[in-house]
Amino acid sequence: MKRIKKLFIFSLLALSVPGFAQGPAVKSRILVLTDIENEPDDTQSLVRFLTYSNQWDIEGLVATTSIHQPNRVAPEKIKQLIQAYGKVRNNLLLHEKGYPTTEYLLSITKPSIPEFGMQAIGDGKDSEGSEWIIKVIDKKDDRPVWIPVWGGANCLAQALWKVRKTRAPEDVKQFVSKIRMYTISDQDDTSPWIRKNFPDLFYVGSPGYHAAGAYHYATWSGISGDKFHGRFVGANFEIVDNPWLDEHVRSHGPLGAEYPFTKFLMEGDTPSFLGLIENGLNVPEHPEYGGWGGRYELYKPRTLKYFYEPETRPIYTDAMDEVKGVDGNFHTSNKATLWRWREAFQNDFAARMDWTVKPFKEANHPPKAVSKNGNAIKAKTGEKVTLSAEGSQDPDGNALSYEWIYYPEPGSYNVKEPLGIVDAKAVTTSFTAPKVMQPETIHVILAVTDNGKPALTRYQRVIVTVYP
Repeated sequence: MKRIKKLFIFSLLALSVPGFAQGPAVKSRILVLTDIENEPDDTQSLVRFLTYSNQWDIEGLVATTSIHQPNRVAPEKIKQLIQAYGKVRNNLLLHEKGYPTTEYLLSITKPSIPEFGMQAIGDGKDSEGSEWIIKVIDKKDDRPVWIPVWGGANCLAQALWKVRKTRAPEDVKQFVSKIRMYTISDQDDTSPWIRKNFPDLFYVGSPGYHAAGAYHYATWSGISGDKFHGRFVGANFEIVDNPWLDEHVRSHGPLGAEYPFTKFLMEGDTPSFLGLIENGLNVPEHPEYGGWGGRYELYKPRTLKYFYEPETRPIYTDAMDEVKGVDGNFHTSNKATLWRWREAFQNDFAARMDWTVKPFKEANHPPKAVSKNGNAIKAKTGEKVTLSAEGSQDPDGNALSYEWIYYPEPGSYNVKEPLGIVDAKAVTTSFTAPKVMQPETIHVILAVTDNGKPALTRYQRVIVTVYP
């Protein structure tokens, strides 16, 4: 599959660079749809989600149906996990501010109606969940609402159906413009209905199991799956396997005790919010940049053969990265967009679980990564480009290590050969801007890792625009 209109995408990148500098984070608004109880992974994902709940303004936790659980919703399970979170919230607050109260999270937990897919759309199909979605999106807040969809999307579809039926076209357009939707597969037949009927909606879709019965190894499966012909080839499997989870998650207090044994894949829904964590790498409004939740590109409709039905619009969906696997070979895969970060995001989760039970001095906390030269650099072919991490620091006084990673796939330059960074492990380094025939963007990722236990990593993304 080819990128859609490379020059158009480059123009979007170029326009975005001046505002890219990573200053104090503005919290994302998040409203989760989950078919929790259909299998263990939704519960697993919600445990992790709650340990990061201070990172976002969480505005809804809605229990839904899916192809795997078509006639039941389980808001009581969400509430059970929130109660367990409440038992460790005070300890979490020893490590970072901003964790929401149990009472607040319970107040925004809502059910949708226990019907499958399009059967739940139309007159008389409103629910607490669909009405809550409308209320959240209508709030006087300029920030968009991120809606990770872990199961079926019919609750959101009903909200959209009602808004379109009851409001003027310009008001519907304004409503849709505030939605940022990420679906883990098409788990009911409302996702394609949404894509078809609301073509302007910001939509990231990672295919896989869906209501048509087809299967595709989607990006999200890279969270813990990386087998090829029965062998583990991608990232380290041990750190997503049950023994590791027993040691670092399940043994950690009341919240960890709620983390179930993996039945299929660990946390298949987690990639929908990993990319929203403020770590210096993730840029939510640019899925094509790549981050902890994977990388997604705009594709032409005719290429989207794994979805429920033929698409009529471009959407963000699974992109390919090339990474060196645990078998020592290079692999090109959509799952590789997650493999490359697995150690970092698993260590980060382990640290958060430590926060639920340990005092500040006995736990590790992430370093602060600094790009002294900024996040947007301009250079001409042949010029020296200097990169410096001076000013990076660690709140626990741990020693820091540095790595400058050339990430070819997000940039328009996209040449796989080494960039020629002089010393990729140095605090300050450089490379010579390559020869280009037109302006091209190059993404270089600064990864700063401490030597605490577990070792934690934070990033800065430097986008270098090279001119002829």
